[in-house]
Amino acid sequence: MEAQKKINLAILSPSQNAYSETFIQAHKHIPGTKVSYYFGGLLPHTLEGAGSIFPQGRIDRIIYAIKKKLWRNDWTYEEDVLSRSFKKEKIQCVLAEFGPIGAAVLPVCERLNLPLIVHFHGYDASVSEILRQYEDGYQRMFAYASGIVAVSKAMQQRLVEIGCPPKKIEYNPCGPDDLFFEITPEYTGKKFIGIGRFVDKKAPYYTILAFHQVLQRHPDAQLVIGGDGPLQNTCKNLVAYLGIQAQVQLPGVLTQDKYRAHLKDSIAFVQHSITAANGDMEGTPVAVLEASAAGLPVISTRHAGIPDVILHQQTGLLVEEHDVDRMAHWMNWVLENPAESREMGAEGKRRVRGEFRLDKHLSKLREIIEQSV
Repeated sequence: MEAQKKINLAILSPSQNAYSETFIQAHKHIPGTKVSYYFGGLLPHTLEGAGSIFPQGRIDRIIYAIKKKLWRNDWTYEEDVLSRSFKKEKIQCVLAEFGPIGAAVLPVCERLNLPLIVHFHGYDASVSEILRQYEDGYQRMFAYASGIVAVSKAMQQRLVEIGCPPKKIEYNPCGPDDLFFEITPEYTGKKFIGIGRFVDKKAPYYTILAFHQVLQRHPDAQLVIGGDGPLQNTCKNLVAYLGIQAQVQLPGVLTQDKYRAHLKDSIAFVQHSITAANGDMEGTPVAVLEASAAGLPVISTRHAGIPDVILHQQTGLLVEEHDVDRMAHWMNWVLENPAESREMGAEGKRRVRGEFRLDKHLSKLREIIEQSV
């Protein structure tokens, strides 16, 4: 590819700017590409910076409604509208964020003979209902796609198990923003920090229960868990029931600036990820990478891509899923061994800087795109 010539890349995502999907926002900056970012729904209908790709004028909307009702082609009117937008933007390659988006856009890519790259992130390769619903669609997508991106080694194996040819799978974990490497933790307090959606696979209630044990030995310790989600109120009720409202903060969604400030004055990052009852699993949590890049030891579980990043007793401390007692043990250990904890965090920073930088992740995506085109 000529240095001055960029590939016109369409990125498709369900939402425009979900706070928990910073990795997708980073993909807008893949080197060597000019990105058209489509979002909104399973088959995205909005182009960032331009608005809806469907007719907007009153007459155009009436014509659209009539055409949609009378449509008798072998694909949907929505697919036709998206294909017209791809042609207008001179799209040369499509990057679908999440498996279901890839399956939905497949007919458009086939019709236009566009290379399709599908980036899996977690639930889309693990939730039982998703795998049942998209069983046929995934097989067709695997057959057509130029590349399938897995963000953890466990996901890589899972994709093979559900039918993806191994030669098409690219292991490419996401990376933290470089701003996290600039953080130097102070290690002057007894605060633990966690961040993420309050959902089953994050199991924030286990982190709270483990911290409750820590308070028996360290009553002046603190826990902050940022984020929101369906389990947030349950966790607030648990905190109130345990009578630890003064020691536990659940502030909701944290801005990147506030999160980095918490990382600076915390002693460790905590997250008790598990496999949910519906099969939902993590990919490689970006928050874990960010905390390790900041220089904090990470206390977490042997789950999905976490062991790919965190080396037990070298860059962090890992327990089995659901082992609250052991998590509490390691939280106490961090508080009682500050020098060792500091060195563990420093080793984590070195490891992430060497192996999991964001520019490395984006460069790998660029290579996949160039090969596809």
